[in-house]
Amino acid sequence: MKTSKIAAITSLTIAMASLHQAQAKVIYTGEIGKKVIGYNGPTPLNITVTNGKITHIEVLDNEESPKYLKKATSRIFPKYIGKSVKEALSMKVDAVTGATYSSKAILENLKLGLKQAQAPKKHIP
Repeated sequence: MKTSKIAAITSLTIAMASLHQAQAKVIYTGEIGKKVIGYNGPTPLNITVTNGKITHIEVLDNEESPKYLKKATSRIFPKYIGKSVKEALSMKVDAVTGATYSSKAILENLKLGLKQAQAPKKHIP
């Protein structure tokens, strides 16, 4: 009897913990941003939104120069991390001098991805 109570309490604790886990959503901009071109081509992103806030941004496979891409991402990404989707969409962030094309592509992909994150979920009956 005592073992079944412990097992039940443990199961309940695990279930409650899983309910409180962060709600993370990853937005891939490869398709929606395929016409957004940096200096050498598309610059797709994965944007992670957890509980309504941007928690991670990752540049995926691309043809941009690593030097210029790093320059752009190191100055742009920190401005978005921790912001809500709504806050981020209202931000006016300038392109990084010396990495203008890469910056503009990253900023446009961010905008497209965040708009997609903000869109209401389609309910399929």
